[in-house]
Amino acid sequence: MTNLRERENDDWVACISRIRDAQDQAAFAELFNHFAPRVKAFLMRSGADATLAEECTQEVMATLWQKAHLFDPTRASAATWIFTIARNRKIDAIRKYKRPEPEDLPWGPEAEPDQADALVLQQESEQLGQALATLPDKQRTLIEKAYFGDLSHSEIAEQTGLPLGTIKSRIRLALDRLRHAMK
Repeated sequence: MTNLRERENDDWVACISRIRDAQDQAAFAELFNHFAPRVKAFLMRSGADATLAEECTQEVMATLWQKAHLFDPTRASAATWIFTIARNRKIDAIRKYKRPEPEDLPWGPEAEPDQADALVLQQESEQLGQALATLPDKQRTLIEKAYFGDLSHSEIAEQTGLPLGTIKSRIRLALDRLRHAMK
């Protein structure tokens, strides 16, 4: 079974290489025919409706075509890479749908915050700033990119070149430190 999987992965890696090197449409068609239905089914099993799953699948396959040069077979199998793109696209799509549209935002003057609330907010902001300053540089930088730069973990990985697991671990550790500092 392992040898079959390895041979199959080698075939998919070869297809991705042909896309990367020569924009080989036949290789892309082969990958598309195999992976598109599986990606759509995966997305639907993970809670996406048919329309969202179809849109995400199309985006995943387009990403595969456009970013074949980013695939590193020493870091993941072809299937793992493709399904990771699918998972990230689904997360991005859900975030996009949850953002309020401009017409959903309240208009008009906001009520003035209570003096006590404003003071507490100011103190908490200062405390958070101090806690952020105590984080190791590697953790603080990732927190700033994720929360102040509004980047997804996969976008941070593309920007920094760090593995996704490293980014998630550092952010998790940083948030734990911040949580303890804010008590």
